[in-house]
Amino acid sequence: MSQGVSSQTDKNIVDLSRSHKNKAVAKAVKATRERLQTGNATTQHFDREMMVMHLTAMLQGATVVPILVLLITAIGTYFNQQLNLIGWAFLALSFHAANILIARRAKAREMTPESARKWRRYLLAGQVLNGGGWALFALQQCQFCGGNSYVLFKGAGLLVALSAASLANTMLRRAVMFGFAPVALALAAKAGLSRDVPDIGLLAMFAIAFAFFIYVSDRMFLTNRSLLSFQSEKDDLIAELEVAKSMSDEARRRAEEANLAKSRFLASMSHELRTPLNAILGFSEVMATEVMGPLNNPIYKEYTNDIHRSGQHLLNLINEILDLSRIEAGRYELNEESISLLEICEDCIGMVQLRARAKNIAIQSNVEPNLPLVWADEKSMRQVILNLLSNAVKFTPQGGEVTVKVGWTAGGGQYISIKDNGPGIPENEIPVVLSAFGQGSIAIKSAEQGTGLGLPIVQAILAKHNGQFHLKSKLREGTEVIAILPAKRVLQSLPAVEETQAVERRRRSFA
Repeated sequence: MSQGVSSQTDKNIVDLSRSHKNKAVAKAVKATRERLQTGNATTQHFDREMMVMHLTAMLQGATVVPILVLLITAIGTYFNQQLNLIGWAFLALSFHAANILIARRAKAREMTPESARKWRRYLLAGQVLNGGGWALFALQQCQFCGGNSYVLFKGAGLLVALSAASLANTMLRRAVMFGFAPVALALAAKAGLSRDVPDIGLLAMFAIAFAFFIYVSDRMFLTNRSLLSFQSEKDDLIAELEVAKSMSDEARRRAEEANLAKSRFLASMSHELRTPLNAILGFSEVMATEVMGPLNNPIYKEYTNDIHRSGQHLLNLINEILDLSRIEAGRYELNEESISLLEICEDCIGMVQLRARAKNIAIQSNVEPNLPLVWADEKSMRQVILNLLSNAVKFTPQGGEVTVKVGWTAGGGQYISIKDNGPGIPENEIPVVLSAFGQGSIAIKSAEQGTGLGLPIVQAILAKHNGQFHLKSKLREGTEVIAILPAKRVLQSLPAVEETQAVERRRRSFA
């Protein structure tokens, strides 16, 4: 545990030492959004990235061109038996060294969109310089070579150099065109002056290959830029997710603080509210029953009855809020024991029978006999059944009927079903009714409005018992609520062992 976290009991829920936002991530996302809002800035960013990648690849493959030049020089000297290719090799290697020097200087400097455009011009000029060296190779002649062997040798050398340059300059657009345009011009000039068929064929072959490699290098450049764009979008998405996570953590922290403040308020106000309510309920009941003597004005007695009912309603509301708060805070402890759902249902029916008779409502019970006991909290299950029965009696009209069923489920558990023939609940209002403080339109119009916490408490208590709660209702057809306890809470009775003698109960001794 970090030292900045308070060790107090009421602060262990919330870690107030965490930063509210990840400022670095937020700054990166802000810069990314600004970059993505302008297409030109996005292109400049990719050009800068591709320039850096081109310089890296160029420096890493700096030995490819010298090896190719030396190999061509060795083969050409073997065929030509002259030393003119050695001078060309020295010149070509000098041009290549100048390009490598430019790349090294560009790599050592900080690359910005403006400097990327400047270094791109320098690198293209260096490609033109290399192209001049290969143009000199295209103009070479062989006096001792018979036939067209030397023309084929030059064509093969130029094609190898063209393909190597196309692969090496995929990150630098138009590098192939600038680098081998001098070669094409030199071959065209030589073919135009000599009018020889081999020179014209070499020009045609090189022109076709030149156009093809320009197209290929351009497509590879666009593909690489698209890959960088996809990579940038992925990075942007990751940054957005980081910010969303940071905002979610902040919202959760604030919700925990609000929940903690609510718990503190309820803990401090429950005693402050219950103490005066007990006095209000007690004294109003004494005055209503005229224990200390008759009231001179009958209106005062009516007022005391109203005070008593209002105080009782407020006390019930406070108790329900406290119960729901304890359940949400995980402090609602179950005192589990073996109980009978049938007996609890009978007791609860007797408790609401008086209210049902006042509205001429008949409560019918349909239970399966010989149901085994269940392992549950008696007080909680009594509260569940009372809440459901009270709602059924409350919203059933005069002369209605409420049916209570207790039996087996298909999975081996036990259920309690309470069905009424009241006005029902519209389908779109069922989620509202099941939420805390939620009331349907019929409940709002009814004269007997509740707190809207009965069904949420029932759901929470059943969830603590690993049970389920279902509400089925149709407008003007009534409502049915079903509380289910799982099969693992049903206690299966074992047959008595006749051959075993009963163990005599040990007598306790006290010092």
